[in-house]
Amino acid sequence: MIEARGLTKRYGDKLAVDQLSFQVGAGRVTGFLGPNGAGKSTTMRMVLGLDRPTAGVATVNGSPYRRLPAPLREVGSLLEATTAHGGRTARDHLLWLALSNGIPKRRADEVLEMVGLAGVAGKRVKGFSLGMGKRLGIAAALLGDPGVLILDEPVNGLDTEGIRWLRDLLRELAGEGRTVFLASHLMSETELTADHLIVIGRGRLIADTAMRVFIERNSRLVTLVRSPDIGRLEAVLTGEAAVVRSAGPDALQVRGLDAAMVGDLAAARGIRLHELTPRFSSLEEVYLQMTQVDVDYRGGAERGRASSGDDQRGGTP
Repeated sequence: MIEARGLTKRYGDKLAVDQLSFQVGAGRVTGFLGPNGAGKSTTMRMVLGLDRPTAGVATVNGSPYRRLPAPLREVGSLLEATTAHGGRTARDHLLWLALSNGIPKRRADEVLEMVGLAGVAGKRVKGFSLGMGKRLGIAAALLGDPGVLILDEPVNGLDTEGIRWLRDLLRELAGEGRTVFLASHLMSETELTADHLIVIGRGRLIADTAMRVFIERNSRLVTLVRSPDIGRLEAVLTGEAAVVRSAGPDALQVRGLDAAMVGDLAAARGIRLHELTPRFSSLEEVYLQMTQVDVDYRGGAERGRASSGDDQRGGTP
């Protein structure tokens, strides 16, 4: 388990992390989300003992990282694509890490096979692509067979097959009872991978909840309806004060009435329906809505929308 209690980090006048408290439990993938500059990487660095908190404490399995006797056996981490020396081979890089933590040499070949780099184990890292470097970084994180994994943007540089492979791997590891803490800007991939979410903005906690609950509680529910008599249906729905929008030649997106109400109104007037589907917002839509006021860097059009709109951010569900 990973725990942060009142975690705070200040760089001069800038408050990067502000009294942040959360727990990352075992047996699930926890997504760590926030806009650029929100404090995600700083938080991960403090958990890993790379940055000293200004206040508060971060622990792994009840202890600060620096007090773990064999850290690679308890915590595997990936904060950059690779920290390997370019002149070393992939195998030599892992053997060096294994030696430093009392890990058997055979484990280097096991993890190279696991991440798909067995065929290039003897090649120098300086010739690796970004995706290969990322796989090597994941291999290093898995080297000690740790119960806790901390990964910052692990899918960057991976191709489509690699992204799917990593998604399946992380879910498999969580299914074995491990703690998986994953920071990413790819909302669609996070939605497919994570079970739980921790969302921060400007260094403060915005949400700490299950993925499903986060989406359902903060979604704007829309009902998709298809009908061969879409004109009549639209007139009926607008007459009931629903907000409708075209979703194609025979389809509408409906707000203000749920699927049951739409179905009942159509049945009462003899209007045939070919589809009636309630839809929640995507993780990306909900995330953008909740973090709008916490974005430090935005384009001109986004600034205009943010300044003219209401603050719709919800609290922690």
